[in-house]
Amino acid sequence: MGLGRFSTVLQARNREFLRDRMALSWNIVLPVLIVIGFAFAFTSDNKDIFKVGVHGQEDRNGGFLDTEHIQFIPVSDIPAAVTKVERHQLDMLMDLAEERYWINGGSAKGYVLEKLLAASELKLARQTVSGEEIRYVDWLIPGVLGMNIMFSSLFGVGYVIVRYRKNGVLKRLKATPLSAFEFLSAQVASRLWMITLVTILVYAGTNLMVGFRMNGSYVTLLLVLLAGTLSMISLGLIIAARLVNEEAANGLLNLISWPMMLLSGVWFSLEGSPEVVQHFALLLPLTHITTAARAVMIDGAGVLDIGLHLLVLMLMTVIFMTIGARSFRWE
Repeated sequence: MGLGRFSTVLQARNREFLRDRMALSWNIVLPVLIVIGFAFAFTSDNKDIFKVGVHGQEDRNGGFLDTEHIQFIPVSDIPAAVTKVERHQLDMLMDLAEERYWINGGSAKGYVLEKLLAASELKLARQTVSGEEIRYVDWLIPGVLGMNIMFSSLFGVGYVIVRYRKNGVLKRLKATPLSAFEFLSAQVASRLWMITLVTILVYAGTNLMVGFRMNGSYVTLLLVLLAGTLSMISLGLIIAARLVNEEAANGLLNLISWPMMLLSGVWFSLEGSPEVVQHFALLLPLTHITTAARAVMIDGAGVLDIGLHLLVLMLMTVIFMTIGARSFRWE
């Protein structure tokens, strides 16, 4: 690999991106607007639905377990579910096998559910927990940052390379000593540092305005950012490998990005959704980015705690990069 050729292409791509003021501004402004909008839109404590975790056999013959406007979510891990009650992610936890239930003493919804339970046929022993509520914006920000990484990576690499091919830029580069590996490596490196810098700026700026919960290490969060960005850029290379038509590339990129955005837990939790949806979500890199980032920021998880997510992201990077590099063509 010629470092001189690699450096030249890298600088050219960096300058092209920095001179495109509209694209640069949109990468920064869009996630900021989303975060601020949701921070103000979801400040109310009035929610329309209760969430109750249920451990053990459910006997739905009427009574409390058939109450409308309550979502009953089966749980298998009691300690993990108790933690969700502490953080107001669950309004109540019921252990039917041991005939007990948990509520958060500071939860207004837990108080209402307890009154409904007391008036029902179920007789369970009361357990209380306490904990500071996780704001929706605290839960949302990892997904928003991951979504911004996804769009910047897929369209910033996939769409751009297809445009190069259509405009004949790649055909001219083919006549130079530049190899495909050097060209693709420069594209990946350019996009990686750009997205990392923009994401850090967006996080720092919105954090000053909103004040996010951060219980983990910023170094660990940076590792998630780098691993996730590499996997997304590599996925974009697959789209860019052979396509010539920009419209086709745009359609395929949207076909990939929109289902990923909806099924990766960016906007809402997948708890209570069908198992097939939850299993499918594990095949999407955005799911691992969002889950790992939330674990670091909200749960204070370390590298070992999110090691599986990082491993999956790196494995995806290797697979996507190999497919993209082997199928790449100049014309």
